[in-house]
Amino acid sequence: MAVSPEVFLQMGREILAKQAFSRLLGTELAALSPGKVELQLVLKPEHLQQHGFAHGGVVSYLADNALTYAGGTAMQVEVVTSEFKVNYVRPAVGERLIARASADAVSKNQAVCRCEIFAVKGGAEKLCALAQGTIVRVAGD
Repeated sequence: MAVSPEVFLQMGREILAKQAFSRLLGTELAALSPGKVELQLVLKPEHLQQHGFAHGGVVSYLADNALTYAGGTAMQVEVVTSEFKVNYVRPAVGERLIARASADAVSKNQAVCRCEIFAVKGGAEKLCALAQGTIVRVAGD
């Protein structure tokens, strides 16, 4: 049964709300459609490392979660991350991070997904990291 884009987004937000770590960080689900996602995170002092950049672990978390949303919505089953790689291409400096991910190769049991993470400062987006990962069906699904 197909659901409206609004209902699909709300379902995704309910899943995010069940993730204690995502709630702790303040992650927001801005957009969601099958195989595509946009997660956002307002940067707070506790998200930063000693040089004032977003901590690599925060950037990596955002990539991991976005990749999993993209793969899960493309496969339409319960999923987990099997592996992912992140390349930090510039310091993540700004007021907000945005992660946009898409599922690029989808099969019955896995999806290979890509993600771009941007730091937003003064309204301008700058690419700060690229990630790729494999998202797999949860065993028994």
